[in-house]
This record gives sequence, structure tokens and C-alpha cells, in this order.
Amino acid sequence: MSDAVQRDALKRLAAEQAVTLIQSGMVVGLGVGSTAIFAIRRIAELLASGELRDIVGVPCALRVEEEAQRLGIPLTTLEEHSQVDLTIDGADEVDPQLNLIKGGGAALLREKIVAQSSRREVIVVDEAKLSPVLGTQWAIPVEVVRFGWGAQARWIASLGAEVALRRQPDGEPLTTDQGNYILDCNFGPIADLTTLATQLSLRTGIVDHGLFLGLATDLIVAGADGIRHIQRPAS
Repeated sequence: MSDAVQRDALKRLAAEQAVTLIQSGMVVGLGVGSTAIFAIRRIAELLASGELRDIVGVPCALRVEEEAQRLGIPLTTLEEHSQVDLTIDGADEVDPQLNLIKGGGAALLREKIVAQSSRREVIVVDEAKLSPVLGTQWAIPVEVVRFGWGAQARWIASLGAEVALRRQPDGEPLTTDQGNYILDCNFGPIADLTTLATQLSLRTGIVDHGLFLGLATDLIVAGADGIRHIQRPAS
């Protein structure tokens, strides 16, 4: 078995472990990414078999909405259900305090809105995503409005980041579901996450950023030694 096939098998097992936390009648956030899609498929299987009933999903991206509809998962909105019982999502990088960098799939804005509305935010990753300090492996995606995006890029660079506009394979700028651009901002290992998150949040023209601090309640990790489930200590 190749490393890629083995990694996918572990991701699937971890995602299916996360799905065991779902109970009938729940409102479930449907996350984005290669690991989260395994969870969505498993939810659809359990609904089809009758093992889960009366589940409604809140998708974190248009492509997730389309896949959930294709699989027969009933969908809802945060206007209809302002409280999400449990969200299953992925992450690009996770530190020991369960802080995250997200946005590799260009859905960070919707993902954060759903995470903030969730009683339980379950993050599923393979062990390669674990990091001692956020920024060690991954740049921070920052979603910006298209007007004046270059000014935002220069300002973020002044904070010490290498900044690149995310582009599609044809070279055109990638646009999010909201029609915004993404700047990938490489700060290297970040010593003060809270200060940086605050600076980015306060800047006009920045819609949101990929630092998800204090939002994850559970981490399910797929690794060579199997599946680990880590929970954030109660505050």
C-alpha cells in the first residue's frame, strides 16, 4: 500500500470516528477538505440505512452544499438554526492548544462562521498537520475584498509576512464563494497568535483570516499508531 493510499485510509477512519459523535436530530456543520468529505459520505450512508434520522446539515462551502445534496443529506441555514450541535471539519495546521490554521480550501470565512455557531467543533486531521507552533508549516490565508487588495498585501507584509495572492491554475486570482481574494501570508512560527489575530481583524478591507483560536473542542488525529481523540480541557 502506497503512503498516499494509507494516509487516505487513515483519514477515512478518523472521519468515521468523528461521525460516531453525531446523534439523530442534530444540526451538523459540514466542513471542507479531503478529510471532511469522508465524514459527509459516512453521514449520508447512515441516513440512508436509517441508523441516523432527522439530521440537517449546514455546509461550509458551495461545493460542500452540492455534494451533500447529491448524497441526499437534508440541508439548512444558520437563519433557520442559529445553533449547530456539532461541526466536523479539517485543518491545515494544529498546535498543542488546538488552535488552528484553516483556509487552504478557500472557505475560511464560512468555516469560521459555522465554527462560532457550533456547540462542538470537531477537527479531523492526519498527524502531519500537527505542529508545535502555528506558522511552522503553513501560511495564514487572509480573505480580502478585491478593492484595494494590494494595499492589504503591503500592510500585511509590513507586519513581517511574505504575501502571495492565491491564484487558479490558469493564473487568474482565485475568488472565494463570497467573491473575495485570498492572500497567503507566511509569517513563519508565530509567537503571539492573539496579537496577530487582533491586528488582522481590525484592518478595514480584511474580511477574515485563517487563525481559528479557541474554537476547536475536539481533535481526531489519524496516524501510524491509529486514531487519537483529544479534547480541549474545560475552561
